[in-house]
Amino acid sequence: MPFDDFLNAIEPLKKAYPKNSILVAIMGGEPLVRKDLAECGKKLRENGFRWGIVTNGYAYDETMHAKLISAGMGSITVSLDGLEQNHNWLRNNPKSFERAVKALELIVSYPRLNYDVVTCVHQKNLAELPALKEFLISKKIKNWRIFTIAPIGRAAENPEMLLTNEQTRQLMNFIAETRKNDSRINLYFSCESYVGEYEKKVRDSRFFCRAGINIGSVLIDGSISACPNIDRSFVQGNIYNDNFLDIWENRFDIMRNRSWCKTGICKNCNDFKHCNGGAMHLWTAEKDCIMGCVKEKILKK
Repeated sequence: MPFDDFLNAIEPLKKAYPKNSILVAIMGGEPLVRKDLAECGKKLRENGFRWGIVTNGYAYDETMHAKLISAGMGSITVSLDGLEQNHNWLRNNPKSFERAVKALELIVSYPRLNYDVVTCVHQKNLAELPALKEFLISKKIKNWRIFTIAPIGRAAENPEMLLTNEQTRQLMNFIAETRKNDSRINLYFSCESYVGEYEKKVRDSRFFCRAGINIGSVLIDGSISACPNIDRSFVQGNIYNDNFLDIWENRFDIMRNRSWCKTGICKNCNDFKHCNGGAMHLWTAEKDCIMGCVKEKILKK
């Protein structure tokens, strides 16, 4: 997408919302394959928008670090999906771990950056989380976010990607124990689902899916939606045909009123008032639940 197309689409937000209340997160795919990424970021800052990226770190070297910092990048998330063998297995590249760690070393050396490391937990790397924690601490990493994989896309056909009920409880216990007893690193569970009794133990605040409430997105073809992880059936328009601000303010009811989720396993659940059917990426706009209930996975023995 020509970057000016995106910039023109979000320009009206500056007049509608307070300065610095908007953060543009550039993600993918992999944003670092875009040769003009620094120029894109510079245009965002010149137009009053804060910005950051989500990256696998593979192409984040000293030159790229300097360019992005000079362009005003204020935040960055780097994926590290286990120790070297498991990370490289998931990323399908023998140099991926080495490159990601190098990126993290550069990021930590620049204290003005807001950053975190995000780890996708699956059956192959679950047992090495304690060792990964110590590795991150040795690299002076302070912020670590963990998530699991929803059964969508290719993951739906790969059982190694999906945790069992017992493994899900094991993960929750690891996060809770670390948060309670290890002040060396700030670990928390991501925003993917409501987790019942673990809510106060694995997060700073209770579950709240921000898709369509605090998060809107423009996809690579110009489609306007909420969190980029949600099903494409939730697309509400396109920047080449519609006004982004109008879409954001007037067409996101399906994400802001979740009463339609009160069906199936959610219909008689006492926790619906806290969960509202869970994260939007677990549903389609046809009211089909993709994943079921994470809280129930935790409770089931």
